[in-house]
Order: sequence, then C-alpha cells, then structure tokens
Amino acid sequence: MREEIKKAINILNNGGIIIFPTDTVWGIGCRIDMPESIKKLYELRKRPEIQATPVLVSSIEQAKKYYQDLPKDVEELLKKYWPGGLTVVYRSQKSKIPGLARANKDTVGLRMPNHRDLLYIINNTGVPVLGPSANFHAEKTPANFSELNPELVKLADFVVPGECGGNQASTVIDCSQKPWVILRYGAVKISPLSS
Repeated sequence: MREEIKKAINILNNGGIIIFPTDTVWGIGCRIDMPESIKKLYELRKRPEIQATPVLVSSIEQAKKYYQDLPKDVEELLKKYWPGGLTVVYRSQKSKIPGLARANKDTVGLRMPNHRDLLYIINNTGVPVLGPSANFHAEKTPANFSELNPELVKLADFVVPGECGGNQASTVIDCSQKPWVILRYGAVKISPLSS
C-alpha cells in the first residue's frame, strides 16, 4: 500500500487529481494551492462554479492556517468532532484559497477525516486537499468502490485503493454566523448546538 500512497502524493504534487477513500464516502481532489488543478476538478465533476468545495486537512493546526481568526467556541467544536465526519464552515484566509474552491465566498468548509491513509497523504502533500465526493454533479454519492462511476475514474489520474469507513457524507455546519446553522445532516449528529 505504501507505494500507492507515495504515488498518490506524487500525483497531487504534480497537479494531478486522485480519487480516494475517506471515513465517510469516496472523495476526489487535488491540492488547494493549484488553481489550474481546481479548475480541472470542477470541469471533470461538472460541478457548478457557484458551489464551494469541501477541503480536507490533516490537523486542527493546519486548519487554523486557512481559517481566519478562529474563535474559541469553533475550535472547541473541532476538538470534539475531529477527526471525523463534520465539515465546519468558517471565515477563510482568502489569499490562501483560490476563489473557485470557495465559490468566491468569504468562507471555507474544512474537515479532518478519520482515515489513516488519507491523513498521511494530506500531511505529506503539505497542504490541504480538496475533497468533494467522487461523483459527477447531482449523481449518487459513492460509499463503496463498486459505486464509483467508471467514466469519472477514467478522468482521474489515480485511484487510491482502500475502503471507506462509512456510507454517509459528512455533516456540514456553518459557524460563520450566529447561531450556527447545520447546512447538511450527515455522518455526525450534533445536538444541541452549543453556540
């Protein structure tokens, strides 16, 4: 497996796009700091440019480099649910995240997956990796390898072997407003909201 992990890191660092298992569902992504790769990712997924993309990080410390002035209550939320199936939307450091990845909004949705190989890949890539689900826009989200669309697999540069830890996309919570708002119910149950 290590050779395949090294290959995935190498492809990402050379601007490629990989499909990978996570702790929730299959994801597809590229480095956060390569605008051309992000554009290609949007095009091959047929994702509307008005939709921001979730971003995967390897630690809370890495997340803090991309969030702007993370408040204590949001950091506590990260400590409670990360690594895991919770995507947290908060104000971003816009200069570090290409506009397309955040749909030119002021916020970014970050998540630290609970998946050892993927954390290793992100950590050794050195920057966060975009992590939308590995499907064409509006198609079924794949929880198993057999559910991946072969046409999408052909368009990616590499598929990291492995299995997902769950069968449900992450819960998404917007902490950029008060009270916090759950944008999508998914893998993590949050209640009551402590904001």
